[in-house]
Amino acid sequence: MRKYEIVCIVHPDLDENAFKSVIEKVNGWITEAGGTVDKVDIWGRRRMAYQIRKLREGQYVLLNATLPAPATITLERNLRFQESVLRSMITVVE
Repeated sequence: MRKYEIVCIVHPDLDENAFKSVIEKVNGWITEAGGTVDKVDIWGRRRMAYQIRKLREGQYVLLNATLPAPATITLERNLRFQESVLRSMITVVE
């Protein structure tokens, strides 16, 4: 089991309930893969360095998680196919 930081940029036009459901969905994918979510840090709405899908802002979320290394492949694929997640990045901490 390794520790990871997962940063997601979520669509800025989502209301609070839809935003929380996206975060819960990502938490569910992590726990289904046999991992745990240690911390969720919502950074809020911020301006991006460049446009993504003709949007200049996004809602940023940082998740600290512990999960097995092979599970990151599935998590990356699920994040890529989630329409409301504009970008995501998974990095190893340690």
